[in-house]
Amino acid sequence: MRRVRPRFAVVGHVEWVQFARVQHIPDAGSVVHAQASFEEPAGGGAVAAVQLARLAGEAVLVTALGDDDHGRRARLRLRELGVSVWAAPRARPTRRAVTLVDDAGERTIVTFGDRLEPVAADQEIRWERLAEMDAVYFSAGDADALRRARAARLVVATPRADGALGHGVALDALVLSAGDELERRLAERYGREAQVVVSTRGARGGTYRRRDGKSGSFAPAPVPGEIVDSYGCGDAFAAGLTYGLGRGSSLTDALALAARCGAACLTGHGPYERQLTCAG
Repeated sequence: MRRVRPRFAVVGHVEWVQFARVQHIPDAGSVVHAQASFEEPAGGGAVAAVQLARLAGEAVLVTALGDDDHGRRARLRLRELGVSVWAAPRARPTRRAVTLVDDAGERTIVTFGDRLEPVAADQEIRWERLAEMDAVYFSAGDADALRRARAARLVVATPRADGALGHGVALDALVLSAGDELERRLAERYGREAQVVVSTRGARGGTYRRRDGKSGSFAPAPVPGEIVDSYGCGDAFAAGLTYGLGRGSSLTDALALAARCGAACLTGHGPYERQLTCAG
Protein backbone atom coordinates (compact mmCIF):
# COMPACT_ATOMS: atom_id res chain seq x y z
CA MET A 1 0.00 0.00 0.00
CA ARG A 2 1.41 3.39 -1.00
CA ARG A 3 2.08 5.63 1.99
CA VAL A 4 0.37 9.04 1.90
CA ARG A 5 2.93 11.81 2.29
CA PRO A 6 2.90 13.74 5.56
CA ARG A 7 0.57 16.71 5.87
CA PHE A 8 1.37 19.96 7.65
CA ALA A 9 -0.38 23.11 8.81
CA VAL A 10 0.43 26.39 10.51
CA VAL A 11 -1.94 28.24 12.81
CA GLY A 12 -0.72 31.81 12.91
CA HIS A 13 -0.76 35.38 11.68
CA VAL A 14 0.06 37.25 8.49
CA GLU A 15 1.46 40.74 8.05
CA TRP A 16 1.77 42.66 4.78
CA VAL A 17 5.44 43.68 4.83
CA GLN A 18 7.30 46.30 2.82
CA PHE A 19 11.00 45.38 2.73
CA ALA A 20 13.62 48.06 2.14
CA ARG A 21 17.35 47.59 1.68
CA VAL A 22 19.36 50.33 3.38
CA GLN A 23 23.07 50.86 3.94
CA HIS A 24 22.53 51.21 7.68
CA ILE A 25 19.68 51.66 10.14
CA PRO A 26 19.07 55.41 10.51
CA ASP A 27 20.11 57.23 13.66
CA ALA A 28 17.58 59.49 15.38
CA GLY A 29 16.83 62.47 13.21
CA SER A 30 18.61 61.16 10.11
CA VAL A 31 17.32 60.17 6.67
CA VAL A 32 18.43 57.12 4.68
CA HIS A 33 17.64 56.15 1.10
CA ALA A 34 16.28 52.69 0.27
CA GLN A 35 18.50 51.00 -2.31
CA ALA A 36 15.72 48.54 -3.23
CA SER A 37 12.26 47.64 -1.96
CA PHE A 38 9.54 45.04 -2.45
CA GLU A 39 6.43 43.76 -0.65
CA GLU A 40 5.33 40.31 0.52
CA PRO A 41 2.83 38.72 2.92
CA ALA A 42 5.04 37.62 5.80
CA GLY A 43 4.99 37.36 9.58
CA GLY A 44 5.67 34.18 11.54
CA GLY A 45 2.68 32.19 10.31
CA ALA A 46 3.10 32.98 6.62
CA VAL A 47 6.86 32.38 6.53
CA ALA A 48 6.57 29.03 8.32
CA ALA A 49 3.71 27.92 6.05
CA VAL A 50 5.64 28.67 2.87
CA GLN A 51 8.71 26.86 4.21
CA LEU A 52 6.59 23.82 5.06
CA ALA A 53 5.02 23.88 1.59
CA ARG A 54 8.46 23.89 0.00
CA LEU A 55 9.57 20.92 2.08
CA ALA A 56 6.36 18.89 1.94
CA GLY A 57 4.95 19.96 -1.43
CA GLU A 58 1.95 21.62 0.20
CA ALA A 59 0.86 23.15 3.50
CA VAL A 60 -2.16 24.81 5.09
CA LEU A 61 -2.18 28.20 6.82
CA VAL A 62 -4.98 28.80 9.32
CA THR A 63 -5.15 32.54 9.89
CA ALA A 64 -7.27 35.71 10.01
CA LEU A 65 -7.12 38.43 7.35
CA GLY A 66 -8.60 41.87 7.15
CA ASP A 67 -11.29 42.56 4.57
CA ASP A 68 -8.97 44.90 2.69
CA ASP A 69 -6.61 45.00 -0.26
CA HIS A 70 -3.66 43.75 1.78
CA GLY A 71 -5.68 40.78 3.01
CA ARG A 72 -6.79 39.87 -0.52
CA ARG A 73 -3.29 40.26 -1.92
CA ALA A 74 -1.85 38.16 0.91
CA ARG A 75 -4.26 35.31 0.18
CA LEU A 76 -3.43 35.32 -3.55
CA ARG A 77 0.33 35.54 -3.05
CA LEU A 78 0.41 32.74 -0.48
CA ARG A 79 -1.51 30.52 -2.86
CA GLU A 80 1.13 31.27 -5.52
CA LEU A 81 3.73 30.11 -2.99
CA GLY A 82 1.99 26.74 -2.51
CA VAL A 83 -0.03 27.43 0.64
CA SER A 84 -3.73 26.63 1.09
CA VAL A 85 -5.11 29.56 3.08
CA TRP A 86 -7.96 28.93 5.54
CA ALA A 87 -8.69 32.47 6.66
CA ALA A 88 -11.37 34.01 8.86
CA PRO A 89 -12.36 37.56 7.85
CA ARG A 90 -11.88 40.53 10.14
CA ALA A 91 -13.40 44.00 9.89
CA ARG A 92 -10.07 45.52 10.97
CA PRO A 93 -7.19 46.13 8.53
CA THR A 94 -4.59 43.47 7.91
CA ARG A 95 -1.52 44.27 9.97
CA ARG A 96 1.30 45.95 8.05
CA ALA A 97 5.01 46.23 8.71
CA VAL A 98 8.12 47.89 7.36
CA THR A 99 11.35 45.92 7.52
CA LEU A 100 14.71 47.61 7.01
CA VAL A 101 17.60 45.31 6.08
CA ASP A 102 21.11 46.75 6.39
CA ASP A 103 24.31 45.83 4.56
CA ALA A 104 25.15 43.26 7.25
CA GLY A 105 21.85 41.45 6.54
CA GLU A 106 20.31 42.36 9.90
CA ARG A 107 16.63 43.30 9.89
CA THR A 108 14.75 45.92 11.91
CA ILE A 109 10.95 45.72 11.94
CA VAL A 110 8.22 48.28 12.64
CA THR A 111 4.62 46.98 12.76
CA PHE A 112 1.39 48.92 12.21
CA GLY A 113 -1.90 47.78 13.71
CA ASP A 114 -3.02 44.80 15.73
CA ARG A 115 -2.00 41.26 14.94
CA LEU A 116 -5.01 39.39 13.54
CA GLU A 117 -5.21 35.88 15.00
CA PRO A 118 -7.50 32.94 14.24
CA VAL A 119 -9.74 31.79 17.08
CA ALA A 120 -11.65 28.56 17.54
CA ALA A 121 -14.97 30.43 17.24
CA ASP A 122 -14.18 31.26 13.59
CA GLN A 123 -16.77 29.17 11.77
CA GLU A 124 -15.16 29.82 8.38
CA ILE A 125 -12.18 27.65 9.38
CA ARG A 126 -12.33 23.87 9.00
CA TRP A 127 -10.81 23.20 12.41
CA GLU A 128 -11.79 19.52 12.37
CA ARG A 129 -9.43 18.91 9.44
CA LEU A 130 -6.40 19.67 11.61
CA ALA A 131 -6.86 16.12 12.91
CA GLU A 132 -5.66 14.95 9.47
CA MET A 133 -2.29 16.68 9.89
CA ASP A 134 0.94 14.96 10.83
CA ALA A 135 2.16 18.17 12.46
CA VAL A 136 1.02 21.71 13.18
CA TYR A 137 3.19 24.72 13.93
CA PHE A 138 1.30 27.15 16.20
CA SER A 139 2.39 30.78 16.24
CA ALA A 140 -0.80 32.74 17.03
CA GLY A 141 -4.37 32.07 18.14
CA ASP A 142 -6.45 31.56 21.26
CA ALA A 143 -6.31 28.68 23.73
CA ASP A 144 -9.22 26.88 22.10
CA ALA A 145 -7.50 27.15 18.71
CA LEU A 146 -4.49 25.43 20.25
CA ARG A 147 -6.77 22.72 21.60
CA ARG A 148 -8.14 22.21 18.08
CA ALA A 149 -4.58 22.06 16.71
CA ARG A 150 -3.73 19.42 19.33
CA ALA A 151 -5.85 16.97 17.32
CA ALA A 152 -2.87 16.70 14.95
CA ARG A 153 -0.31 14.01 15.65
CA LEU A 154 2.33 16.54 16.69
CA VAL A 155 2.31 20.23 17.69
CA VAL A 156 5.23 22.67 17.77
CA ALA A 157 4.75 26.21 19.10
CA THR A 158 6.55 29.48 19.66
CA PRO A 159 6.41 31.14 23.09
CA ARG A 160 5.08 34.26 21.33
CA ALA A 161 1.74 32.44 21.13
CA ASP A 162 1.47 33.20 24.83
CA GLY A 163 -2.25 33.95 24.71
CA ALA A 164 -2.85 30.27 23.90
CA LEU A 165 -0.21 28.75 26.17
CA GLY A 166 -0.50 27.99 29.86
CA HIS A 167 -3.93 26.33 29.63
CA GLY A 168 -2.87 22.71 29.97
CA VAL A 169 -2.42 21.85 26.27
CA ALA A 170 0.63 19.63 25.83
CA LEU A 171 3.22 20.53 23.19
CA ASP A 172 5.68 18.26 21.46
CA ALA A 173 8.17 21.11 21.11
CA LEU A 174 8.55 24.77 22.02
CA VAL A 175 11.06 26.68 19.87
CA LEU A 176 12.51 30.11 20.64
CA SER A 177 15.40 32.47 19.95
CA ALA A 178 17.82 32.56 22.88
CA GLY A 179 18.69 36.13 21.90
CA ASP A 180 15.10 37.33 22.35
CA GLU A 181 14.53 38.36 25.96
CA LEU A 182 10.73 38.20 25.71
CA GLU A 183 10.80 34.71 24.19
CA ARG A 184 13.19 33.52 26.91
CA ARG A 185 10.89 34.79 29.66
CA LEU A 186 7.83 33.22 28.08
CA ALA A 187 9.66 29.93 27.53
CA GLU A 188 10.53 29.82 31.23
CA ARG A 189 6.83 30.18 31.99
CA TYR A 190 5.51 27.67 29.46
CA GLY A 191 8.42 25.28 28.87
CA ARG A 192 7.03 22.68 31.25
CA GLU A 193 4.15 22.08 28.79
CA ALA A 194 6.55 20.85 26.08
CA GLN A 195 8.31 17.54 25.60
CA VAL A 196 11.36 19.47 24.40
CA VAL A 197 12.36 23.15 24.44
CA VAL A 198 14.66 24.23 21.60
CA SER A 199 16.66 27.46 21.87
CA THR A 200 18.35 28.80 18.73
CA ARG A 201 21.55 30.85 18.92
CA GLY A 202 22.08 31.87 15.32
CA ALA A 203 25.63 31.25 14.10
CA ARG A 204 26.35 29.31 17.31
CA GLY A 205 23.71 26.67 16.64
CA GLY A 206 21.55 26.11 19.70
CA THR A 207 20.54 23.92 22.60
CA TYR A 208 17.63 21.72 23.62
CA ARG A 209 16.23 20.48 26.89
CA ARG A 210 13.86 17.52 27.18
CA ARG A 211 11.18 17.22 29.81
CA ASP A 212 12.99 14.16 31.24
CA GLY A 213 15.98 16.41 32.02
CA LYS A 214 18.22 15.36 29.15
CA SER A 215 19.78 18.23 27.26
CA GLY A 216 22.20 18.82 24.41
CA SER A 217 23.30 21.17 21.70
CA PHE A 218 23.24 21.27 17.92
CA ALA A 219 25.62 22.83 15.44
CA PRO A 220 24.75 25.58 12.97
CA ALA A 221 24.41 24.62 9.34
CA PRO A 222 26.87 26.08 6.84
CA VAL A 223 25.42 29.16 5.16
CA PRO A 224 25.13 28.22 1.45
CA GLY A 225 26.12 31.60 0.07
CA GLU A 226 26.46 35.25 1.00
CA ILE A 227 24.46 36.50 4.00
CA VAL A 228 21.79 38.78 2.57
CA ASP A 229 18.79 39.06 4.89
CA SER A 230 18.02 37.60 8.31
CA TYR A 231 14.26 38.18 8.06
CA GLY A 232 12.33 34.92 8.51
CA CYS A 233 15.28 32.72 9.47
CA GLY A 234 13.80 31.82 12.85
CA ASP A 235 10.41 31.03 11.32
CA ALA A 236 12.07 28.88 8.64
CA PHE A 237 13.95 27.04 11.41
CA ALA A 238 10.70 26.39 13.29
CA ALA A 239 9.05 25.08 10.12
CA GLY A 240 12.00 22.79 9.41
CA LEU A 241 11.81 21.40 12.95
CA THR A 242 8.06 20.84 12.56
CA TYR A 243 8.58 19.08 9.24
CA GLY A 244 11.38 16.87 10.53
CA LEU A 245 9.52 15.78 13.66
CA GLY A 246 6.25 15.40 11.74
CA ARG A 247 7.74 12.99 9.23
CA GLY A 248 9.16 10.86 12.05
CA SER A 249 12.81 11.97 12.12
CA SER A 250 14.81 11.85 15.32
CA LEU A 251 15.26 15.10 17.23
CA THR A 252 18.90 15.21 16.11
CA ASP A 253 17.98 14.90 12.44
CA ALA A 254 15.07 17.33 12.74
CA LEU A 255 17.34 19.95 14.33
CA ALA A 256 19.90 19.50 11.56
CA LEU A 257 17.22 20.04 8.92
CA ALA A 258 15.85 23.06 10.79
CA ALA A 259 19.33 24.59 10.92
CA ARG A 260 19.67 24.13 7.15
CA CYS A 261 16.34 25.90 6.64
CA GLY A 262 17.45 28.87 8.72
CA ALA A 263 20.82 29.07 6.97
CA ALA A 264 19.27 28.92 3.49
CA CYS A 265 16.84 31.71 4.33
CA LEU A 266 19.79 33.96 5.22
CA THR A 267 20.99 33.99 1.61
CA GLY A 268 17.88 35.44 -0.06
CA HIS A 269 16.16 38.80 -0.28
CA GLY A 270 13.12 38.52 1.94
CA PRO A 271 11.90 35.26 3.45
CA TYR A 272 11.03 33.33 0.28
CA GLU A 273 13.77 33.82 -2.29
CA ARG A 274 16.10 31.07 -1.02
CA GLN A 275 14.08 28.85 1.30
CA LEU A 276 15.17 25.22 1.42
CA THR A 277 13.11 22.89 -0.77
CA CYS A 278 12.50 19.15 -0.75
CA ALA A 279 15.15 18.90 -3.46
CA GLY A 280 17.72 20.13 -1.02
